[in-house]
Amino acid sequence: MSTKTGTTRDEGPAADTGSDLGAAGSQLSTAPTEDVTLPSLGPLGWARWFWRQLTSMRVALLLLFLLSVGAIPGSLIPQTSIDPVKVDQFKNEHTTLADIYDKLGMFHVYSSVWFSAIYLLLFISLIGCIVPRSWQFVGQLRGRPPAAPRRLTRLPAYTTWRTDAAPEEVLGAAQRLLKKRRFRAHLDGTAVAAEKGYLREVGNLVFHLALIVMLVAFAVGSLWKSEGGKLITEGDGFANSLTQYDDFKSGAFFDTDTLEPFGFTLDKFEATYERSGPEKGTPRIFRAHIRYFSGADGKEHKTAIEVNTPLDIAGSKVYLLNHGYSPEVTVKDGRGKVVYKGAVPFLPQDPKNFTSTGVVKVPGAQTEDGKPNQLGFQGFFVPTFGGKGSGSMFSQFPALDYPVLTLTAYHGDLGVGSGLPQNVYQLDKKRLKQYKDKGRPVAKMMLPGETMKLPNGDGSIQFTGIKSWASFKISHQPGNGLALTGAAAALVGLAGSLFIQRRRVWIRAEADADGHTVVELAGLGRSESARLPEELGELALALEPDAPLAPATGDDGRAPDPKPGPAPDTGTDSEDPAEPTDSDGPADPSEGARA
Repeated sequence: MSTKTGTTRDEGPAADTGSDLGAAGSQLSTAPTEDVTLPSLGPLGWARWFWRQLTSMRVALLLLFLLSVGAIPGSLIPQTSIDPVKVDQFKNEHTTLADIYDKLGMFHVYSSVWFSAIYLLLFISLIGCIVPRSWQFVGQLRGRPPAAPRRLTRLPAYTTWRTDAAPEEVLGAAQRLLKKRRFRAHLDGTAVAAEKGYLREVGNLVFHLALIVMLVAFAVGSLWKSEGGKLITEGDGFANSLTQYDDFKSGAFFDTDTLEPFGFTLDKFEATYERSGPEKGTPRIFRAHIRYFSGADGKEHKTAIEVNTPLDIAGSKVYLLNHGYSPEVTVKDGRGKVVYKGAVPFLPQDPKNFTSTGVVKVPGAQTEDGKPNQLGFQGFFVPTFGGKGSGSMFSQFPALDYPVLTLTAYHGDLGVGSGLPQNVYQLDKKRLKQYKDKGRPVAKMMLPGETMKLPNGDGSIQFTGIKSWASFKISHQPGNGLALTGAAAALVGLAGSLFIQRRRVWIRAEADADGHTVVELAGLGRSESARLPEELGELALALEPDAPLAPATGDDGRAPDPKPGPAPDTGTDSEDPAEPTDSDGPADPSEGARA
């Protein structure tokens, strides 16, 4: 038995080298056959050329790379759709650069013309590449493996030996062996043709289809998404309607009338922090206990939302983002009437220790004689006061160890009746006057239970207690499940296209002039792989019991003692007595030569 695992080097041209493979070396992949004929000049010719370039794999990979690069500015530069306040701040700080960014669409990258063009071209490229390859692959599945080439010695992996078994017996055993090893095999004349590894092309097609699915998922998620934020103090609730959101943005095709009916109430926010060591102040427990309902007449259920465990409800997810404190105050006006009572959220300026600022607005207050006298209070709150003796307000720990509230009082017109929207966390002081007592601004640092009285008998404000608040993000992303499915399918398809090798095997059995049967095995793979010669050797060993080596004949006419193992490889095709004659017919070696 002689074995050859490398491609034979011939002195002739490359086209002549592969001409013996014929149909056996063609179309081991579903890549479209390249037409070397240049398109004719004119609109139709250029259109054909452009379409061939657009649907080529190299252009698809280039567009995918450009799409990845184009998404980088959307992560580094503030986006109008996400945070318009930061965009305005960036424009004020970088006037020259902002003009350039504005012209290039850098403040709305994902809806810009150039990003949309790359996205659509990639989508068209993948579809134009997938459709013809899919039809071609279906045709290959419906067909049979091609017939054996005339000269199997030209193939990358080759082995041969002689046997006393009849050719019909050898071919029958070979066909059974190949089918047992999950090859598609059929008998064609004096050879069995077999093929295996179709899952490689299946994986390749699945990978590209998965990319299309992910592109569709991203488009669906961008056009039909909705996202909003809500800050809720303990004891308050939220219902999924547009007026309940503190901020809300949605995709171009999202209909606000289709908001699903659901809601929840924040019963308690639970937080604990590391008390010592280098991680002092780091949260250990960060949990919002809520009661939620789904549907117009839905029953309430209790659950807890944590940072990495959102609430999945009615096709939306509710994420816990942040928390802070809401000092409870009671305000009386000049008549002694309670005109405000409740908890006011203060926003942290120090995210580690929760030094916070906030305002209290009381538009319904009056003086002793019944005249309108709107009240406003600018305040600072610290959960653990650390500025004792320094005259400053700062917190040294995020827990409520030593809570202090400082308020500065104003009166006049809050501007709430102007019809213009106001920030509930800021105090417009244009039409307000600061209270003064003996020329000094009226301000007081208070502990829970303490009261600050206003001059001229205009009322008072009492610090009655503290509640926690939590901020939530309510997100509806309809394309997430589709994108996850596409990503998983892409990984499976990529693994199949990388680790599965498509290959063809031929086993020929013909009688020679001495009355023996010459058995030839040859294999051809789509790409170079050390596994193909090994697999061919395994097939030869498995076939040997049905086609045992015939004993060699010496010069004296007696059979010498058999020697185990294959005969040594001479390294040349001319010394192989089993080599068939050259074929007179033409063949197309294009795919086989590249395999």
